[in-house]
Amino acid sequence: MTALRRISYQWKDPQAGENYSTGVSLHSHTNQSKETLDFIANLGAQYRLLRPVFSEADRRSRERHHIPLNYAAAYWTPPLTPRLAFDLESGQIQEKLGLTPLVSITDHDNINAPMLLRTVASARHIPVSVEWSAPYGSDQAFHLGIHNLPSESGTIWMKAFEEYTAHPDEATLTEILAVLHALPNVLIVFNHPMWDLYMIGEAKHKLRVQDFMAKNHEFIHALELNGLRHWEENRTVKKMAQQWNKLLISGGDRHGIEPNANVNLSNASSFTEFVHEVRYEGRSHVLFMPQYAEPWKHRILASTLDAIRDYPEFPQGSRFWDERVFHPDHNGVIRPVRELWPNHHAPYSISLVIKAVRLMGSRPVAGGLRVAWSESRELQFALGEEAV
Repeated sequence: MTALRRISYQWKDPQAGENYSTGVSLHSHTNQSKETLDFIANLGAQYRLLRPVFSEADRRSRERHHIPLNYAAAYWTPPLTPRLAFDLESGQIQEKLGLTPLVSITDHDNINAPMLLRTVASARHIPVSVEWSAPYGSDQAFHLGIHNLPSESGTIWMKAFEEYTAHPDEATLTEILAVLHALPNVLIVFNHPMWDLYMIGEAKHKLRVQDFMAKNHEFIHALELNGLRHWEENRTVKKMAQQWNKLLISGGDRHGIEPNANVNLSNASSFTEFVHEVRYEGRSHVLFMPQYAEPWKHRILASTLDAIRDYPEFPQGSRFWDERVFHPDHNGVIRPVRELWPNHHAPYSISLVIKAVRLMGSRPVAGGLRVAWSESRELQFALGEEAV
């Protein structure tokens, strides 16, 4: 069984996919995904030097626009529409690996993207999947990839997730996971389990993870090696998988326009067959794509630039960065921030910040940063190509 659990790297083994027929893209996001901004407020609370900056921004917003900053209610959306995201992920698998693509899109807490894509002939077999942000404890949530929900009950499941999120209870969470696990074609993945996303502290986060797994490990089918997290964290996830005897699975976590940095190699002809490979045959071969070998800080910068870049060729509503950031107006109605600014133009101070960040992505600056952020030592050790 262990020989069927593998990790490969395309830059070291270009022929890794030659005995497979299918590439599976898991965990990516579209403009249907609402990405929270409350982490910004957490940064302001955590770092003393930033507090005056946030305080001044809030003062100006109140005085000039009569709108207090509300990071918890505000959010941003990734630039790609469901169709563009599906084509991007499918194209990488077809063009770079020569394999038939299977794509599972998991936006945060909604299934809009797969439901919309099912009206498109080339994507009509896409699974109904979601990344559920399930509260656990008083100050964090775990992100669970719920793949291949039954089509006829997908909306019902989303209501169940919403009800739990509104009134979290750990015993109820276990009951929900048990019922999902009882559905033979559903795949439950613990996404980026070692990422302290809510900044509660590394030690506290690890304790919560251990507690969650102690109560729910039998319902978790795989742990994710995340394509946007760094080598050290993924190595820790690998050790966690060994501790709990769990499969490792890919998950690119793409939010921008770079395709997923890892995929699963498979011989499945449908997503349901792939689920059976993982759940019942214990097979998972994770392939890291060349972009994962780029310095992690550079890739995070690139993803950030994707979020604030303008795309004039995209459909209306996705073209400009301030069309993709949302905040309550003075009546509490969520609107694109572009509509909240006079003449639809961002304040000069914000425009200056956006230009400065974009400058970091220019060719001369980005090239220097790539060298400065080199992770050759990390690449040397990688995650290990042995069976895992």
